[in-house]
Amino acid sequence: MALSAKLQLRQTQSLVMTPQLMQSIRLLQLTHAELERFIDEEVERNPLLERAEPPQEGAGEPEGTEAAQEAARDEARPDGDWFEAETQWSAEAISAKLDASLENLFPDDPGTSERLGPDLSAQWKSAPGGAAAGDGFDMEEMAAAKVTLRDHVGEQIAFAFTDPAERLIASELADGLDEAGYLRADPDEIAERLGAGPAAVAAVLATCRSFEPTGIFAADLAGCLSLQLAARDRLDPAMQALLANLELLARRDFQVLKRICGVDEEDLLDMLAEIRALDPRPGLAFSAGASDAIVADVEVRAAADGSWAVELNPDALPRVLVDRTYFATVSGGARSQAERDFLAECLQNANWLTRSLDQRARTILKVASEIVRQQDAFLVHGVRHLKPLNLKTVADAIGMHESTVSRVTANKYMMTPRGVFELRYFFTASIASADGGEAHSSEGVRDRIRQMIEEERADDVLSDDAIVDRLKADGVDIARRTVAKYREGMNIPSSVQRRREKRAMAGAGR
Repeated sequence: MALSAKLQLRQTQSLVMTPQLMQSIRLLQLTHAELERFIDEEVERNPLLERAEPPQEGAGEPEGTEAAQEAARDEARPDGDWFEAETQWSAEAISAKLDASLENLFPDDPGTSERLGPDLSAQWKSAPGGAAAGDGFDMEEMAAAKVTLRDHVGEQIAFAFTDPAERLIASELADGLDEAGYLRADPDEIAERLGAGPAAVAAVLATCRSFEPTGIFAADLAGCLSLQLAARDRLDPAMQALLANLELLARRDFQVLKRICGVDEEDLLDMLAEIRALDPRPGLAFSAGASDAIVADVEVRAAADGSWAVELNPDALPRVLVDRTYFATVSGGARSQAERDFLAECLQNANWLTRSLDQRARTILKVASEIVRQQDAFLVHGVRHLKPLNLKTVADAIGMHESTVSRVTANKYMMTPRGVFELRYFFTASIASADGGEAHSSEGVRDRIRQMIEEERADDVLSDDAIVDRLKADGVDIARRTVAKYREGMNIPSSVQRRREKRAMAGAGR
């Protein structure tokens, strides 16, 4: 058989991941904050995109009319302001609003309409820093930056040391503090770097350890607690022995601790109460960190007909518009093919982004509606009635791929009458029923275990085997290792540790 080259035509179908399709997939899994940042970047990059401002409540005329613009200027420029940017007031107009006294221009107590008139009084109270009656507003709190731990320590260093060399050493030590107030720098290394003797650095460190908040500049947890107990004059030999064996305290080995500290059970309980009253991270009081607020993507409310109304949260929906008027104006003046291609690409990207955002909103609403339909019993009765649910069940019900549902439910939140939950919360594993009935949700089983342990008494602490028996009596077929896994996941100690703690607490109560 001779070999020869020849041409053949074949027609095949394949899925091509275009940049626009990849963008749409990416938008599905973005959180609200990430989506806002992404849109801000796109608006900055694409001149045809613009943010749509939410409509103002009570707007009587369409935005853009001359009357509406004039009304907006009047609203932005409060009537009664003594400074006018666009027009000049006559002396009679000014005196009609204010007296000639400078005391009324910069009043110490500007809250009364008798002195300022109703317009200026309302203006002052509505302004930032306005002294509205009973609002407790502090101008210094608004204007001053939050004091950091380093700033707080620096002020104490300035008063505690007069020698410049000691101040320099103290500043180096302060730079070695972490956010909890512990000294992470090596004093010997600081002494070598500054050319000071180790004794001088140790003396400065001893002074710094007397600073407020008590416990800072300690090298470890035991040292931090020791400084606080010493300030309370409670650092006796028994307490020192307890602090030297904190690992036994973490294991709740109270019998060994009593022997090491040389105290009885009552004294040990008093010592433990003192330890609990201390602050293991004194520097965190000056931490300026703030957690991000969760914005619910979907809102669920009870409808009048007894069903559930599922709506998208308007605050979580980005408003983006395509400025076609600007495109028509600019494209008419394009001089080269490159400019026309650039504008066409911008228009295409802008249209695709708006369609992708609309499709994202529809997909989220469709998935959330199916979740609400599946978990109706949870919304009515609570977590005990949460049904086992997986991604495939929802995907089959709404005619989507399982991966799409997975992207939609990632980092999205639903506001329900029972609180705000991540969409992933409603997808739980299935635990078989002991009597062959309907399966149980793993989250509902966790709640049962938690309630059983909370209702324990000191003389009746449930072991994992006892919890298994009770659950099986309630129709839940579960293994002991699963109970142990759920208990440890909820940070609940073992039955031995719980029994020891309850007996200790009962003894302290007597």
